[in-house]
Amino acid sequence: MMRVTLVSMVVGAGLLLAGCGSGGGSESASGGASKSSGFAALKMGNKVEVSSFQGGYGLDMFEEFGKEFAAAKKVEVKVGGDPRIWLQLQPRFVGGNPPDLTWPGWGMDYWKLVKENQLMQLDEALDSMAADGKTKWRETFEPGLLALGQEDGKTWMLPYHFNINGWWANKTVFDKNGLKVPTTYEELLTVGEQLKAKGIAPITFQGQYPYYSIFGFVLPWAISAGGMQQLDDMQNLVPGAWGSAAVVKAAEMMTELRTKGFFQSGATGMSHTESQSEFLLGKAAMIPCGTWLHSEMKDVWPKGAEAVFMLPPALASGKDATNICVGIEPWVIPAKGKNPLGGIELYKYMTTQENAVRFVEAKGTLMGIKGANEKAKLPEHLKEPARLFGQSQAVWSPMFSIWYPKFKKALEGATAQLMNGEITPKQFAEACEAAAEETRNDAKVMKHKYSRG
Repeated sequence: MMRVTLVSMVVGAGLLLAGCGSGGGSESASGGASKSSGFAALKMGNKVEVSSFQGGYGLDMFEEFGKEFAAAKKVEVKVGGDPRIWLQLQPRFVGGNPPDLTWPGWGMDYWKLVKENQLMQLDEALDSMAADGKTKWRETFEPGLLALGQEDGKTWMLPYHFNINGWWANKTVFDKNGLKVPTTYEELLTVGEQLKAKGIAPITFQGQYPYYSIFGFVLPWAISAGGMQQLDDMQNLVPGAWGSAAVVKAAEMMTELRTKGFFQSGATGMSHTESQSEFLLGKAAMIPCGTWLHSEMKDVWPKGAEAVFMLPPALASGKDATNICVGIEPWVIPAKGKNPLGGIELYKYMTTQENAVRFVEAKGTLMGIKGANEKAKLPEHLKEPARLFGQSQAVWSPMFSIWYPKFKKALEGATAQLMNGEITPKQFAEACEAAAEETRNDAKVMKHKYSRG
């Protein structure tokens, strides 16, 4: 299931999405979080504690890296984890006893930690040499992903692996019927009719979780109609952005697909796994979903079924055609850890290109480390996402969904109504704009500023 990651910033997710060189930030958080630097004065302790979210990627590679680092540096490394590690970490942050390096998981409010001065600002560390001694550590990371953990030019969170959001096409269905996977919205309209004629639903979706439709339909098509600045304005709650012609256009495209009968019957009531199973069984030809599809569905993946990743088919005359939505789940250095330099040096070791390649090949995920995805033997299902990421001129993450959860909830409600045909595209945009205005005018809600570098 999609995790809304920091970025991401896809996203995810954690941080779900952001643009190349872009960064998000909290105005109030950035003003108060001055716990920075001090890097040069840090002394290496003889113990390093690591606490990690324990999800689909397990802990084994982190334990392996820890053992290698311990042997090389003559220190003791303890690696622990839990599927709900944030519940264990929250009291430790409050009590001033956090670990030295942590991936707190999707349940942690990262920006709240920044506001409360619980995280170390990492720019001095990033400007020091990487573990290979050849370049600055900062040069290790994909800049668009590194930016997702920044605010006002200060870096608080670091990327590791990342997901890409998009669509998947059932290659088996397309090949069997001699059809071409659409690359534009106009092609989608044509191939959709051909699929319907063969009794196959062109598209299914995770109707129980409307955010899949926000990230898979609304935002990509608003960008296609209005460009990346349109998305930036929406993220920043600029008056009128959510009620703009671009949002209306995106809603019109969704409505057109619904009225043409392109969406699988019953999809509005399906869970993520139900709709994804329907897709893999060939009952629907396409589905919006991220690069986690393969790992999430591997236990029920039908023998012989093939799926290929694709960008949401955008307008043929649309803007920023290579834009791509990503999400990271960042690692951080707690400011009050007993051995922050130990945490930094261990993470430098984990983020060498060699070790990043090892992680890609062991876990089958993309990495936010420069060159790792190109050098690694990627599983087949990640080759196309990696290619699209590499050629993208505009990487983004729906940060607003993390910053403003109440606003996101309102958008989900409006999206569900639109997909059910209960409101018109214009009413959809008006509902989104009204929710944005309410958030904008709520003095109790911390405001954020998304900027593109």
